[in-house]
Amino acid sequence: MRRLMLLRHAKTETDAPTGHDQDRRLDERGHQDAAAIGDFIARHPPLPDLVLVSTAVRAQQTWELAFAAMQDRVPAPQVESVPELYAADPMQILHHIRLAAALDPKQLLLVGHNPGMHELALALTGQGDSDARYELSRNMPTSGLAVLEFDTDDWTDVSFTRGNLVMFVTPKLLKQGSVD
Repeated sequence: MRRLMLLRHAKTETDAPTGHDQDRRLDERGHQDAAAIGDFIARHPPLPDLVLVSTAVRAQQTWELAFAAMQDRVPAPQVESVPELYAADPMQILHHIRLAAALDPKQLLLVGHNPGMHELALALTGQGDSDARYELSRNMPTSGLAVLEFDTDDWTDVSFTRGNLVMFVTPKLLKQGSVD
């Protein structure tokens, strides 16, 4: 069994001081949401063994804040910054998931961007919790987390429609108490 967690970066400022999209930083809400999702991840093991993070500032900050919220309760996973996750389409992201087979993590977390993350989560989902599937079908907002399991021991076997969507969490759902 392999567990894949797809986390969209948290809420950002509208424009970066440099004018470059990759330099956009998290806003105040983004800081709070990233920490809330990190706390959620820590309370719902199994936890990631390997984390692949886009090199965009907002994705890096999302991971840093999420991990800060969980680090007292979990061992530090291996973390790799992956420039190709910025603006990646579903096939590019899937390629990096399959490359993770070389490190053979049981649980893999990716921190990236829409539309690729949302499209990939939808494409990988073949079955799963009906409420989670409905919420995911609507949108993958900032700090949205899709957790999928695959009945395989090899990341190279991960493919479209083979995933079981175990849960889909957003800061809004956490605040509403729709998920614990």
